[in-house]
Amino acid sequence: MARYKASLESSRAPDAAFAYLSDFSSTQEWDPNVAEAERIGDGPIGDGTEFRLFTSFAGRKSSITYRVVEFDPPHAVTFRGENAVVTSLDRITFEAIDGGTRIVYDADLRLKGVLRIGGPLLQLALNRLGRQALDGLRETLEA
Repeated sequence: MARYKASLESSRAPDAAFAYLSDFSSTQEWDPNVAEAERIGDGPIGDGTEFRLFTSFAGRKSSITYRVVEFDPPHAVTFRGENAVVTSLDRITFEAIDGGTRIVYDADLRLKGVLRIGGPLLQLALNRLGRQALDGLRETLEA
């Protein structure tokens, strides 16, 4: 298991920050490790909405499908992602602060099968990837 938790403050209102980040296809705009992201299906975003992300991790390109498992606008959204190698639970919370929103991103990744022995290496990689994504998110939200 690997976990990355970080927060940032944005001048965007909670409703606007929530609307942007609950559309997980936006990750390709702020996460440098996501080459492509797409929404699967139509209709409004809510519980059950799915997204497919194409990532580059440890020199390997892969896809992971995420499903919204918690949708509480404008307070929290949680995505559960899974592919053959990893399961991810990404929870994003939004708190109104003076002049904007405090956003907390909490990601929990678990390798599957025999790959579980690589947990400590996954933590190191997740820390680096998380910092890159957080920096990209901060820049994008304030652009």
